Amino acid sequence: MTDSMQAPHLPVMLDEVLAALDIQSAGVYVDATFGRGGHSGAILQRLGTEGRLIALDRDPSAVAEAQSRFASDPRFTIVHSAFSALRAALEPLGVWGKVNGLLLDLGVSSPQLDEAERGFSFMRDGPLDMRMDPSCGESAAEFLARVDEAELADILWRLGEERFSRQIARSVVAVRSEAPITRTGQLAELIAKVVFKREPGKHPATRSFQALRLWVNQELAELDAVLPLAREALAIGGRLAVISFHSLEDRRVKQFLRGEQMPELPPEIPLMLEPPPAQWRTQGRAIKASVTEIAHNPRSRSAVLRVAERLI
Repeated sequence: MTDSMQAPHLPVMLDEVLAALDIQSAGVYVDATFGRGGHSGAILQRLGTEGRLIALDRDPSAVAEAQSRFASDPRFTIVHSAFSALRAALEPLGVWGKVNGLLLDLGVSSPQLDEAERGFSFMRDGPLDMRMDPSCGESAAEFLARVDEAELADILWRLGEERFSRQIARSVVAVRSEAPITRTGQLAELIAKVVFKREPGKHPATRSFQALRLWVNQELAELDAVLPLAREALAIGGRLAVISFHSLEDRRVKQFLRGEQMPELPPEIPLMLEPPPAQWRTQGRAIKASVTEIAHNPRSRSAVLRVAERLI
């Protein structure tokens, strides 16, 4: 199937996200991961003339899409930025601490997976890039050309939970000594030769490609940076909605919202007898896509939505 024949890109758990954000006609909302604008478009439909939506994306293609679709809407602003720079993006717009709802839709977008030239997918041969923002940083090919075997094995294990991490790393180092690894198909074929025990329904390169993508884009570091900023960006009573697609992300979100990450105190400060007041009220349990949605959009299968309200 060619890229031009791809099915429409569907926003994950759209109804659940809109309910979670509790859209108010005159509210201020931030879609910190615009993607192709499915969530943003639906939010705009629910805003009145006094409402405002600010969208962020680190991908220049997503920014261009936002400008093409919504530039004429005075309620909408797009900022080319990673969400770790949330404060720098929102403060000049005068909405810091005034946001009523903030959405983080983590991971890679459908267009990034579907466009072979972006280098995210082992299903479509293309240049081995994987950068969400191709204008900066190190591509996956450049990273594989320099990384040492032990570090690569560690990354594949920690970020991809790849049981064959050491064997794959050893093979990468051996192959690149003969010729550089520059194509997604080349890397996928290399991995398939090493991973002899297959997971049902999974391509053998799935875990390694996930690990490399997370590393190249520093996605977990981005998440760790934005979660504390989210509370500061929101008004009291504002809602945070986070969609994650694997346990490494979801675990961080869950622990942050439950206050399991206690602040580090200087040794001269005595142990607190009472815990600090809660900063968030979680809105129910984690939400997963319905059977109906999964049937129409298989990529929603692994999605987990967590929602919380700022208390203080």
